[in-house]
Amino acid sequence: MQSSRKQLSMYASGDYIGKIETVRKLVDPIQFRLIPAHITLCREDELKDLNHINKRLSQINFPTLKIRFAKAKRFGSHGLMMECIEGERDFLQIREFILESTQIRRQIPHVTLAHPRNNKASSNSLTNTFILPENLELEFPTIHLIEQINSEPWHVLSTYDLQ
Repeated sequence: MQSSRKQLSMYASGDYIGKIETVRKLVDPIQFRLIPAHITLCREDELKDLNHINKRLSQINFPTLKIRFAKAKRFGSHGLMMECIEGERDFLQIREFILESTQIRRQIPHVTLAHPRNNKASSNSLTNTFILPENLELEFPTIHLIEQINSEPWHVLSTYDLQ
């Protein structure tokens, strides 16, 4: 049986994206193959009425989202992530606009370098993230509605540019 998941994600860009992708490929080649470095804006359970969400996205008028991240840290059994240290409020405002509510769950933007649901790679080590600077700022200029079928790589269904 085929399963499908959809979410809104923002793919990272900026001066360090090449280094981030190098680290992701090293510490979790599975996650690297599935999706580029990103932050998840809205998870599938929040996207109940996609027609309405698409309408909201077509009216979006926010500047490019800039987020500063801390050094990578462990989470779960062998996950590695960079957590937001600046820019969370702007992220929240975009979520509130899309979902038309201030009564939404708190979601902190982060970039997953290695996901604990994937098999642990032999090179999955926090020391392999040290090429990434502390207080790394990334830009997120677009919102993508993406879909994953079964465990295949995510693919983009539609794209919405920020200002």
